[in-house]
Amino acid sequence: MKLLFSALVKLVLGIFLVGSLLFLPAWTIYYPYAWLFICLLFVPMLIMGIVLFIKAPKLLEKRLNNKEKQKTQKGVIKLLGFVFLIGFILCALDFRFGWSNVPLWIVIVSSVLFELGYLMYAEVMRENAYISRTVEVQENQKVVSTGLYGVVRHPMYLATLFMFLPMPLILGSFWGLIPFAFYIVAIIIRIINEEKVLVTGLDGYLEYKKKVKYRLIPFIW
Repeated sequence: MKLLFSALVKLVLGIFLVGSLLFLPAWTIYYPYAWLFICLLFVPMLIMGIVLFIKAPKLLEKRLNNKEKQKTQKGVIKLLGFVFLIGFILCALDFRFGWSNVPLWIVIVSSVLFELGYLMYAEVMRENAYISRTVEVQENQKVVSTGLYGVVRHPMYLATLFMFLPMPLILGSFWGLIPFAFYIVAIIIRIINEEKVLVTGLDGYLEYKKKVKYRLIPFIW
């Protein structure tokens, strides 16, 4: 019950926070793209949370923990928080003052990419029972090299690229792409630091790096 309560509280707070960052700067609740985005983000999150609560409560508990111990990772989390804060507010102001005119087909394609990223994220969680929101090596953790982990070393972060980069377009803003572009910078910093932790603390990870050459995007990096 404690886990269920914690998950529901974080879900409600998340909806309230995102809604506040979008509807207050827009100065209206008649912001259709914001409602679309909230549904795209939180409905799958609720479904995924229910599935994890029933089938893998320990994994759900790990996903709810976001307290980083690494100094570098704490900086990354602060950067990400700033990116989303500025990004959401800018998108809402864009809608309010009509700076952008994003075609409907771009909104639809961006929404599809977002949900594909969600599906990829769910698949990563299915493959890797050790996945956590914090950078750490867990007790008895083993290297996962199957499925998407056989393509790139960090498929979870690849999934978030599909999710987070189209966000401004879903919200009907071209200007919002500017702050959200810094998400890529934050993820690169996070991955480089995370791999240092895994190489020194996780048996077999160095061999895994030699086997799977690309960190995030096949044939690029």
